[in-house]
Amino acid sequence: MTKKIAIQGGYGAFHEIAAHHFFENEEIEILPRDTFRDMVITLKDRQCDFGIMAIENSLAGSIIPNYNLLINTSMHITGEIYLRIKQNLVVMPGVKIEDLEEVYSHPMAILQCQKFFDAHSEIRVIESIDTALSAEEIAKSKARNMGAISSKLAAEKYGLEIIAESIETNKMNYTRFLILGENGVVTPPEEVNKASIYFTVAHKFGSLSKILSILSYYEINLAKIQSMPIVGKDWEYMFYVDVEINDYDMYKKSLEAIGPFTPSIGILGEYKKGKSVIE
Repeated sequence: MTKKIAIQGGYGAFHEIAAHHFFENEEIEILPRDTFRDMVITLKDRQCDFGIMAIENSLAGSIIPNYNLLINTSMHITGEIYLRIKQNLVVMPGVKIEDLEEVYSHPMAILQCQKFFDAHSEIRVIESIDTALSAEEIAKSKARNMGAISSKLAAEKYGLEIIAESIETNKMNYTRFLILGENGVVTPPEEVNKASIYFTVAHKFGSLSKILSILSYYEINLAKIQSMPIVGKDWEYMFYVDVEINDYDMYKKSLEAIGPFTPSIGILGEYKKGKSVIE
C-alpha cells in the first residue's frame, strides 16, 4: 500500500530525499507543501500518512520556529533520519558561472554555502522559501542570468545543469529530519531508545539544574537541549530535550520524578534513533 508523505518544499527537495531513505523499499507518494505549517495542516487533516520536518543542521543550527510548531500543534514524532547534504549550484543548460547575476535558495542553504559565494561576490544571493522550488522557478523562467542552490535530484527533475557541485562550506554537513505521524503509529517500548520531551521551568534559581540533575540520576543521556522563550511571560522558557534511553522503565521513572519541578511537561515522541545516510 502506498504511503502518502507530506513534505515542506517542492519535488526534489531534501525532504523528499530524506523520505525515500527513511521509507526505503516502500512505495511512497510525495505531497509537496510550501511551508512547514502547511505540511502540519495536511498531516492534522489526515490527508497523508506521515510528514517530514527538518529540525536542525550541523552547520546552520536549529530551526527554532519548527520547535514551536511541534509543541504548539502536539505533533507526534515517530522517527528521525540524518541526511548528508550536498548543495549544488544549478542553472539552465549551457549557462556558465560568469553569466550569473543572481542565485536563489532557502536561507539555510545559503548559510551552508557562504564561503563559495564569498569567492563569487559579483553574484547576488537571494533568499527564497525552498531549494527545490528555486530550481523549479529557474526552469520555468528559463532565465540565463539566474541560478539556484539545490539538490542533485531537483536538478534532474527540472532539467537543469550542475555547474558547481557540493559547494557547501563544510563537507560534514548533515540535516536532521523528524518523521511525524498522526495515524496511531507507536514504537514498541522494547524498541524505543530515544525520546523528545518538553517542559517549562518556573523563574526561580536552580529550576533547570534540578531537572537536569534528576535526568542524570536516572542515567538519562541528553542528546540535545533547546530553550525557547514563552510568549507573554518575561524570562520564562520552554525547553525541548532529546534524550537517549538505555532502560525504558528508568526513563519513565525520570519523567515522574521531574513532574513536581515543572509547571508542564509533555512527550513529543518515543522512537528509534535515526541512521545517517548520504544523499
